[in-house]
Amino acid sequence: MLNVLGNRTFRHLFAAQLIALIGTGLATVALGLLAWQLAGDDAGLVLGTALAIKMVAYVTLAPVAAAVAERLPRRAFLVVLDLVRAGVVLFLPFVTEVWQIYVLIFFLQAASAGFTPAFQATIPDVLPEEKDYTNALSLMRLTEDMEQLVSPMLAAALLTVVTFPVLFGGTVAGFVASALLVVTVALPARAVGEPEGFWAGVTKGARIYLATPRLRGLMVMEMSVAAAGAMVYVNTVVLVQARLGLGEPQVALAFAAFGAGSMLAAFLLPRILDRLADRPVMIGGAALMVAGVALTSLAGSLGFLLALWALVGFGFSLTQTPIGRILNRSARAEDRPAVFAAQFALSHAAWLVTYPLAGWIGSAYGLPAAALALAIVGAMALVAVMVLWPSKDPQNLAHDHADLPPDHPHLQDHAAEDHCHPFQIDDLHRRWPTAT
Repeated sequence: MLNVLGNRTFRHLFAAQLIALIGTGLATVALGLLAWQLAGDDAGLVLGTALAIKMVAYVTLAPVAAAVAERLPRRAFLVVLDLVRAGVVLFLPFVTEVWQIYVLIFFLQAASAGFTPAFQATIPDVLPEEKDYTNALSLMRLTEDMEQLVSPMLAAALLTVVTFPVLFGGTVAGFVASALLVVTVALPARAVGEPEGFWAGVTKGARIYLATPRLRGLMVMEMSVAAAGAMVYVNTVVLVQARLGLGEPQVALAFAAFGAGSMLAAFLLPRILDRLADRPVMIGGAALMVAGVALTSLAGSLGFLLALWALVGFGFSLTQTPIGRILNRSARAEDRPAVFAAQFALSHAAWLVTYPLAGWIGSAYGLPAAALALAIVGAMALVAVMVLWPSKDPQNLAHDHADLPPDHPHLQDHAAEDHCHPFQIDDLHRRWPTAT
């Protein structure tokens, strides 16, 4: 897995991601303390609203940002957005009203909605070999899980010697360092497609997504993932403190179990994907998550809950890590940023539904009802995935072009009798073949 760090460009991009993640983790802790300072007992409401604003920004702005990015130099786009994020965070220590938090969070997440898909779409160009790309995806997944463990501990250590506003300074430093690391590498040139209007660019990713069977299945799978993930992120504190009667250290331990399960899966995935296709691995991961949530009502001890959350975390990584491979396989290089942006927006749309669902049902009807409802949502989504994403999903598909003249360059390039080649939705292939 670590051999991909021998690529200098990827090594710098990976370091940029790692430093920015740690900075973001510090900001998460600081934001919670800021909300408490301004709103007291209503801090949870403030953070919940901020989370909703984050999701709305991701869902609505990621495709727009992708269309803008197509018209700008790739490296400059990433650097500017890193600096915008740093500039926004710089204002957070000085807010005095809750509404100011909401405004700054919107601008911060708007910049992230542009940065994250563009960054993700760059990695396949840096590491074009699928084995290297798979190792990179696992390494980045492992890093994200480790960050969830390291950042809170680092924040706790810093808070013994500084006040919480200083943590925002660490976030600013992280984003600036990320920008500097991106500046130090020459990124591969972005593949350029046919010129198109701005609105066509905004909707391109969604159009490719909805026309590709495996991507339609992936879109529905995100609902299964979000249903299980929402149970973990929203209701763990209630499960541990209210149901089991334990304290804050045990809450942290439960989240650590989820992270440990995810890290283990990320570590094993390169070898698993050498032997198995993406579809069964991801469906198996989603099934583990649904099963873990369905069994939550039986969690009468901390040990049982830790085992369940480790199982859910393992399934989470099995479903999330291979996504980049699926997107890379399903789009031309010039369309890849738009497809990554569509995935980013659609996946967060699922979380926008399941987050409030987990909280509302848990509060109104109790945790067993919330677990049952989310497990049902996840199971229904999983069944839909198996219908939408065919088990036979070859890269090369035979098809015809009745609308093209015989001397068209595309037909000349693929002149075999059955006209079979890697199939991706584009201007010449607007519909998926009905037979292979």
